[in-house]
Amino acid sequence: MMDIKEIQKFLPHRYPFLLVDRVVEIEPRTKTVGIKNVTANEEFFQGHFPGQPIMPGVLIIEALAQVAGVLAFCSGAPVGKSVYFMSIEKAKFRRPVVPGDQLRLEINVLQRRGNVWKCSGNATVEEKVAAETEFTFMISDTEM
Repeated sequence: MMDIKEIQKFLPHRYPFLLVDRVVEIEPRTKTVGIKNVTANEEFFQGHFPGQPIMPGVLIIEALAQVAGVLAFCSGAPVGKSVYFMSIEKAKFRRPVVPGDQLRLEINVLQRRGNVWKCSGNATVEEKVAAETEFTFMISDTEM
């Protein structure tokens, strides 16, 4: 289990863009599971949408990517390197994510070649799929 302080050792993201509160499972080079507790205090709810807050789908995908970044660094990628999206595929949004929800962010590695990783990601709330996707990212030699 990894708390927010440990996550911050691996990811450069900070409030309001750090979208992972805890990592509850890691199998290096294979899979990981993170948690995002969605609260009414999230800045994006001010405009998305007033009176009917819904977490933007792109931020759910970003939360999945951040969990994948933790997996990469826990699998031997040099900490402090940059991680960049290369592609996002098959993204589907199945249900809205609202304040009070707890997102379970599951990542499975599909393929890895050098510094390029392809993963599948599922975001669930109470065991119901909220979003799913496949994405590819690269670990860059450029230090942050």
